[in-house]
Amino acid sequence: MKLIGTDRAGLVSYVQAQLASFFPDGADHRTALERYLDEALARTGRCVDAVRMWRPGEFDYLHSSQYATFLYYLSNSIWRDGGDLRACTKLFCLNKALNAMDLFYEVLMPEVFLIGHSVGIVLAKATYGNYLVLYQNSTVGKNHGAAPVIGDGVVMYPNTAIIGRSHVANGSVIAQGVSVINRDTPGDCLVYAGNAGDLVCKPAHEPAAEEYFRL
Repeated sequence: MKLIGTDRAGLVSYVQAQLASFFPDGADHRTALERYLDEALARTGRCVDAVRMWRPGEFDYLHSSQYATFLYYLSNSIWRDGGDLRACTKLFCLNKALNAMDLFYEVLMPEVFLIGHSVGIVLAKATYGNYLVLYQNSTVGKNHGAAPVIGDGVVMYPNTAIIGRSHVANGSVIAQGVSVINRDTPGDCLVYAGNAGDLVCKPAHEPAAEEYFRL
């Protein structure tokens, strides 16, 4: 992947400088960053190549949505290989500080997803389908230990939530401000708020994911 405005060594130094600035404990995590950088960039690259509004094959560390995705994949890549947990934690906290997004490194995100606007996004450990779209203040959370199952091609517009024992089927689009709590959706639908907390699901005329991704 082509790196915009830097090269591989420069990106390692940039991330290390950020970690040192935000967490001035004297620790140097260059070894972990060097080891897992290529894997994280490859995983980020799958998202970049899939998103219609982004130029394929290019990663810009100053593009906040791309960088937020990269920081997650970097922390997750280190964690799943049993690497430096302090580096994982710092990368998670750095992402939270820079992008106001709570995405822990143990959360298993799909191969392709899009962060529309990162501010206020909170994602718990749940089942996430591919081609997920997330906008600001969207939340996925557990309820009494039960976690949602989210299918492929789901779009969460601003201020939405999917909570608890919910199964949001493929192609569901959650309208702005709607909360799906311990409920299911039929898939390929637009989900609106009904009366007394009910959900209204209307058939979608075309897959929402096609608007965002190169499928």
